Amino acid sequence: MDNKNIRQWVADTIAAPKKAALPVLSFPCVQLMGLTVKELISAADVQAKGLKLVADRTPMAASVSLMDLSVEAEAFGSTIRVSDGEVPTVIGAIVSDEDEADALRVPKVGDGRTGINVDGIRKAAELIQDRPVFAGVIGPFSLAGRLMDVSEALVYCYDEPDMVHTVMKKATAFLIDYCNAYKAAGANGVLLAEPLTGLLSPALAREFSHPYVKELIDAVQDDSFALFYHNCGNTVPQMAQDVYQLGAMGYHFGNCINMADIMDAAPANVLVMGNVDPAGELRNGTPDSVRAATRQMMEQCCRYPNFVISSGCDIPPLTPWENIDAFFGAVEDYYASL
Repeated sequence: MDNKNIRQWVADTIAAPKKAALPVLSFPCVQLMGLTVKELISAADVQAKGLKLVADRTPMAASVSLMDLSVEAEAFGSTIRVSDGEVPTVIGAIVSDEDEADALRVPKVGDGRTGINVDGIRKAAELIQDRPVFAGVIGPFSLAGRLMDVSEALVYCYDEPDMVHTVMKKATAFLIDYCNAYKAAGANGVLLAEPLTGLLSPALAREFSHPYVKELIDAVQDDSFALFYHNCGNTVPQMAQDVYQLGAMGYHFGNCINMADIMDAAPANVLVMGNVDPAGELRNGTPDSVRAATRQMMEQCCRYPNFVISSGCDIPPLTPWENIDAFFGAVEDYYASL
């Protein structure tokens, strides 16, 4: 896709009476290729091929790359746990006091697996020409939380706010460079995953997350490159007004909330996506239950022109493809019944 027209693509999507679904669907490509998650995350060629296979199999509105929230923390020096069938996770913390925060080195794009992921997007953008290609990137507070330990980070916001801000500044500086690398590689935008912010109060989110997300959006988003903000916390309705003022081209919310509760507050010129349960329904449901959940969501929210049906978060690697196919079938059936 011509990467100069992504803002127009958003406007055209909102204007279209029938909208293609946009689930966060990438990791289940391992089943199509007969590979493990470890093999997928370790090679750019494999990632590009996986995204192409998913694009060829589904009518997704765009290709969305891996939501692997360990990549950026690993580049900073964190230890990660990798398994064959699950998304990688971060183990432990590398920052626990102000001295460690001050000494934390901001990595270069290319450190760890970040170079593999950028190269994977470059190759995917060459293979997938019929729709936008979006990369997956962690948000600044969610990255800082992994560097400090997720549960400890929430306490540090009260007890060690200066330390948190030190880590946030370094996390944001790296993420700006990382997003710009994706832009240079041909990505049409990024899905920025900021789930840890969903555990903060609205007041703490205003201090420790939103200003840094806004800085990131202002630094990287333009007519050729979109940032879509993802938050799957249950406090989203309480912080919806703040979130919508961040200036992203689109917003993606998790299944902890009722999508209808936050649609009214959304600006009419941004996409708002969500939120069929990726674990409870898509991974562990049945084709019939997936169809019913998808239909119910669309009946509640499709009256809003800027709503796009999606999963509530990243679809797990071993999600049955018959359930994924049922999701897309339900979308098609809904529009056919209008």
